[in-house]
Amino acid sequence: MLKPIALLGAAGAFLGVLNFLSPPPQIEEVLAWEQTTFFQLPSEPDTQAEQIVQQYLNDLAARGIAANRQGVWLQSDMTRLAVRRGQEAMSAASLTKIATTIAALETWSPDYRFETRVYSTGPIREGVLQGDLVIEGSGDPFFIWEEAIALGNALNQLGLKRVEGNLIVVGKFYMNYRTNPNVTSQLLLQSFNSQRWQGEIVNQYSLMAPGTPRPQIDLRGRIITQSQLPNNSPTLLLRHQSVTLAEILKQMNIYSNNMMSEALAESIGGADEVMRIAAEITQVPPSEIQLINGSGLGVANRISPYASVAMLMALERQLADNPLGVGDLFPVEGRDTEGTMKTRNFPPHTLIKTGTLSSVSALAGVLPTRDRGLVWFAIINEGGDILELRRQQDILLQRLSQAWGVAPLPLSDQNKAPEKIGDPSRILSEF
Repeated sequence: MLKPIALLGAAGAFLGVLNFLSPPPQIEEVLAWEQTTFFQLPSEPDTQAEQIVQQYLNDLAARGIAANRQGVWLQSDMTRLAVRRGQEAMSAASLTKIATTIAALETWSPDYRFETRVYSTGPIREGVLQGDLVIEGSGDPFFIWEEAIALGNALNQLGLKRVEGNLIVVGKFYMNYRTNPNVTSQLLLQSFNSQRWQGEIVNQYSLMAPGTPRPQIDLRGRIITQSQLPNNSPTLLLRHQSVTLAEILKQMNIYSNNMMSEALAESIGGADEVMRIAAEITQVPPSEIQLINGSGLGVANRISPYASVAMLMALERQLADNPLGVGDLFPVEGRDTEGTMKTRNFPPHTLIKTGTLSSVSALAGVLPTRDRGLVWFAIINEGGDILELRRQQDILLQRLSQAWGVAPLPLSDQNKAPEKIGDPSRILSEF
């Protein structure tokens, strides 16, 4: 779990634990602390942080990027270090996924697994299903080629080689980051019949464990998509369980996957519900978290820099009683190299969430430092060349890291192997 380290000495560490892992102290307690030397809080803003941020804004202005269109919030423990347009809602792009992450963890536990169920409407005799094969989805946003191949192999192990009836797909069945049931049902059928494999599916199969069988299921009927299970009391054959919600969120945030976040938001109740949950948990004014979807696509998703930081800190509090921490749900420099980490130049151990639209570049996360402990930050840029904005963001974080020193980021999963994609052990037979 992410925990405060070296936060302004022993006093800061104690305050950090109280602030991040427990409910906020009462006002009377804060006043009492301020009357003692040991608990004296640093002044706001921090002069060094202010100078570095001002240099950052000057560098943007020198490149024709208006300084008054940029938002910044830097906070360490209970201290705001530097702020620019901190509580103005701005187009935040994929920082929206932080809100979706909060809402998902409020709706389900980190170890929750989505189930895809497989039914039959007739008996299986000599490898032939005398009826329909029914697939019922429940909104798994990370059901991809490998998972479908494993499911096809599980059906083969039950003796199923051919379906005389139809393939009926019901509910929220998503596959390969597609949500249209007419598309996902075709992808599923292709994965079940290795004779139809080509291109991408062949490449993904090559990444699976050596010796993984190639499924063979022949469909004689047609594909039907509908909202409900058939009325003829189908027999449950298999239950496919997704990887954990925590792993889904980590993958979603590493790759900033829009479909995954949209699917989660829809299952939660839509953008309005995500927005309500995020504002309630963070105690941030609703005006600072304005969402039209769960992914961040569209400039109408608006979040303030302050709200971005508050959401990350709230996530850490949400996970206070769980072995996981916020560092297990987002990419971290030095641990993760794929997705949004490519081509970036962050200080060591920095946790980040990026956001990009045609006119917006956003960044939020945690910078672990020797002198200021965990520095929670949000940078939202409007206007200017995206690549140049990213480069300047990286320079800002590097300057802060150089000023305050590098520190490790405590993580709970350093020795934990990630779940295997296409793991057949997550498919449970009802026979």
